Amino acid sequence: MEVMPEFMGYDRAIVTFSPDGRLFQVEYAREAVKRGTTSLGMVFSDGVVFAAVRHLPPLSVPNSGNDKIHQIDDNLGAAMSGFLADGRVLIDTARIKAQIHRITYDEPMDVLGCVREISDRMQVFTQYGGVRPFGVALLVGGIDEKGPQLFEVDPSSAYYGWKAHVIGRGSEKALKIIRKEWKENLSEKDAVKLSLKALKAGEKDAKVQEVELAVINRDGFRKYSGPEGVKFIKKFW
Repeated sequence: MEVMPEFMGYDRAIVTFSPDGRLFQVEYAREAVKRGTTSLGMVFSDGVVFAAVRHLPPLSVPNSGNDKIHQIDDNLGAAMSGFLADGRVLIDTARIKAQIHRITYDEPMDVLGCVREISDRMQVFTQYGGVRPFGVALLVGGIDEKGPQLFEVDPSSAYYGWKAHVIGRGSEKALKIIRKEWKENLSEKDAVKLSLKALKAGEKDAKVQEVELAVINRDGFRKYSGPEGVKFIKKFW
């Protein structure tokens, strides 16, 4: 008689805890994030840098959708790894909440407030039957009255604050570079340089055309894309 694995059955519904207190569907969603291409975020003296790799299939058109870095508001942005379609839904939710906050209070949403809105949305999908967790993790960052901030939101809906962090399949190698070279009060130029160096370590086969880069500072959100973006990124690649 075949012996079934002891976890069998506990991974079939998000609402069922295993005897040792695990939600296997959430753990599977984390595995989806680990298989995604690398994305990172980094705080510098006056803002936040995001960098990510999205490999392009042959004959595909660059910057034609499924971006990994997105603007949420003038002071807010996010990078993701995992199922990009899941992340796009969360970005749309965050944008709506940010605009409601701006209209209601006549001020931009703070970074932690945005993170909580995304986290609350994700948490609902870990609590009810007939749904699955979001198979994506996000790095959410921006500037508010507390200065530049960066958070990670994982598929369990838990969130953590970071000075710099990496998600995706190349995170281990990229983090080695960041942990060695990151320091307080980096300039924007040095942060961009370090971000791309770490990203390259995590994705050795990435081409410069497959790299996305964005900076949030006191002047707002700026994403480097298209021919001008490639030209800029090549300076540090």
